[in-house]
Amino acid sequence: MIYMKADFEPWWMFEGWEEKIQSHHTFDDAKEASVFFENLLSEFREKYDYEAIKKDHYYAFWSECEKFFCEGCDDDLQLYHGIIFKKKDQIQVVNSVNNLNI
Repeated sequence: MIYMKADFEPWWMFEGWEEKIQSHHTFDDAKEASVFFENLLSEFREKYDYEAIKKDHYYAFWSECEKFFCEGCDDDLQLYHGIIFKKKDQIQVVNSVNNLNI
């Protein structure tokens, strides 16, 4: 499981998205993974105003108050808190994230 913060939702996985990873967790036990994941979802649902889910593996959370100014694009960008929750055999990323035990 990966937790990331970025100015895009986790399902986009733009080039260099690995640099946005705040933490990753590996579980040998499916029940342990599920409990950790459900607790994190509960925490994020209480903390953030909005939630979006894609493909049952990608979760994005955000609040309107978490925006920052982008000088390059001369606009305010939304900050997203993303969770990627997949089994090892479901990871299909070509970049260096293949070396992570997710």
